[in-house]
Amino acid sequence: MRHRARIRAWWCGGRWGDDRGDAAIQMAIVYPVVLLAAIAVIQASMWYYARQIALTAAREGVTAARAYQASPADGAARAHEVLGRTAGDSLRSASVTAGSTGERVRVQVSGTAQSMIPGIDGLTITQSASGPVERWTVPGE
Repeated sequence: MRHRARIRAWWCGGRWGDDRGDAAIQMAIVYPVVLLAAIAVIQASMWYYARQIALTAAREGVTAARAYQASPADGAARAHEVLGRTAGDSLRSASVTAGSTGERVRVQVSGTAQSMIPGIDGLTITQSASGPVERWTVPGE
C-alpha cells in the first residue's frame, strides 16, 4: 500500500513531479522566437512597401517620358516628384535613371528599404518600367 501511495504522489505532482517554474522556462524559449517572427513580418512589409513606391515612381516616369515630344529627363523629373511626394523614410537614398533608344523609354528607380534593426542597412531595391515612345506617323507609311 505504501508503494502505491508513493507512485500516486509522484504521478500526481508530488515531490518528484513538481513542475513549478516550467512556464518561465517555456516563455524564455518561445518569446524570442515569436519576437523574431514579428520583426521579420514587419521588415518584409516595409521592404514590399518600398518596392511598390519605387515601381510607382518608375511607372509614372515612363508615362511622362512616353508623351509626344517628351524626353527621358521629363520622365526622371516626374519620378523624382513622385518619390518626393510618397517615399518619405520608406525608400532611402533613392536614385532615378532614365534612357531612351528612340523607340522605347526606360526609367529605373533604386533605393534602400528602411531597416528595423539599428545599424544594419535595409535591402536594396531596384524597379524599372519601360514603354514605347509616342510618335505621330502618317497613314500609309
